[in-house]
Amino acid sequence: MLKLISATPSPYARKVRIALAEKGIPFELMTEVPWDSTTATPKYNPLEKLPVLILEDGGSVYESRFILEYLEVAYPTPPMLPDTPMQALAARHVEVLCDGICDACVLLFWERHRPEDQQSKEWQARQQRKVDGGLRAVAEIAGDREFVVGDRFGLADIVTGTMVKYLDVRFAELPWRERHPNLAALSDRLEKRPSFAGSVPVAQMISDKVV
Repeated sequence: MLKLISATPSPYARKVRIALAEKGIPFELMTEVPWDSTTATPKYNPLEKLPVLILEDGGSVYESRFILEYLEVAYPTPPMLPDTPMQALAARHVEVLCDGICDACVLLFWERHRPEDQQSKEWQARQQRKVDGGLRAVAEIAGDREFVVGDRFGLADIVTGTMVKYLDVRFAELPWRERHPNLAALSDRLEKRPSFAGSVPVAQMISDKVV
């Protein structure tokens, strides 16, 4: 059986969990805090990042975007990408935007953990612009359609849903729902799917010093 090393608040790990569930692939979930010294992550990923998919032969696939690509090749049914090349590219475009938003959020999260007199307000403002601009772009692409790209559930819905829910966990003060009601409605629909309901993100306690 496949194993997935995951962190509970991680939008990167969550999108893999959702894809595995949507494809009906059984897997064992291994929850870790990748920042702690006790993590097994470096054993499977030299970059020491989650998520990591451990294969049945003991090999590993890491980096969420690459894991999703691997799953499309190894487990093509049901597909998470649209049928046409251009729509598949459109879904990948949404993934780039959502990953970029989450990357900026992670940078903001750790900057805010530094002593206040050492924090860079300019750095925080730059990351916040990425979050705000990315949200506007995703909201424009999604519009008021049932699915973000194409006429069926897929990658673009997974990455959009996991991204906005991550904002609820780490940046509850951000009024993204008021600014983008179409994304809020999309999130509410997605969170009712079994794959989303079974992977609701929650914060973790980090015991080791990071910054």
